Amino acid sequence: MRELSRLPKAHLHVHLESTVRDATLREITAANGLPIPARVTEFGGFRAFGDHSSLVRESLRTPADFRRVAREFCEDQVADGVGYAEVSFTAASHGERLGALEMPLEAVLEGLAEGREAYGLETRVILDHSRRRSVDRMWRTLKLAVRYGAVAIGVAGEELYPLAPFAEVCDAAVDAGVHLVHHAGEHGGPELMWEAIKIGHAERIGHGIRALDDPELVVELKERRIPLEVCPTSNVALGFVPSFAAHPLPRLVDSGIVVTVNTDIPSIVGTTLTEEYSRIRDVFDYDDAELAALARASFDASFAPAETKERLHQETDAWLTR
Repeated sequence: MRELSRLPKAHLHVHLESTVRDATLREITAANGLPIPARVTEFGGFRAFGDHSSLVRESLRTPADFRRVAREFCEDQVADGVGYAEVSFTAASHGERLGALEMPLEAVLEGLAEGREAYGLETRVILDHSRRRSVDRMWRTLKLAVRYGAVAIGVAGEELYPLAPFAEVCDAAVDAGVHLVHHAGEHGGPELMWEAIKIGHAERIGHGIRALDDPELVVELKERRIPLEVCPTSNVALGFVPSFAAHPLPRLVDSGIVVTVNTDIPSIVGTTLTEEYSRIRDVFDYDDAELAALARASFDASFAPAETKERLHQETDAWLTR
């Protein structure tokens, strides 16, 4: 078996605020005079996770904080064999919280640029927006995306809240040439995935693990080649799947839907992208060729330039011939 940390990978579904190293979180909270959020390994539902995540987000206060976590993200991804990443960031929320709308995103982009210079990681930013929050904030999110060149925007968070109120923003994003990627079908049903496609113009769907509940949706995803950003360890940790062995990933792949492998909230659930691939190998008995096919799906599903995709495919060819 080949070393999975050397398998070239694209990381398409990962929230920057949930990648902060424990040591960095301790140092930042101490410097900002805040209590250190306790590490949690089990959550009593999505809201409990959201409350914990909010504590981590609150710890980020200064431009230096945002630059640091972005640069360290690049270092950690390269060590994990990631050759390209699209990292999600809730820019408008941080900007409103801190009274400086542009500052958090500007600082993150600076940190990612430093990370590329130091470690060679190519990144793009996706700006996400909580379904619970206002339409006005999502308009601000789109404006930030256009101004700073974010590759995509999308809604995230609790699926109790519909996507429909944000329809005009999604239409405007299409007109502006900004890609759309929405979370749906994680703890909500297939109807929310239909909403993401029909109202939200989704080009990829975050999670989407409920797709198999609707045969017509499976056909739609296959025909339109709309990829899913599947995050197995996160799904289990948040209680949406009872165990890794019960995860629908193999059935999604077998159905012909495009499936990519991601971590979602790696620091919070204690995983890496290499560990996700390793668990898939161990639990589902995937061989190296099947794992490489998952990696290739992530390249093709990304918004990376054609030359980046070609480079990653060539590196995967080389990995398979070692």
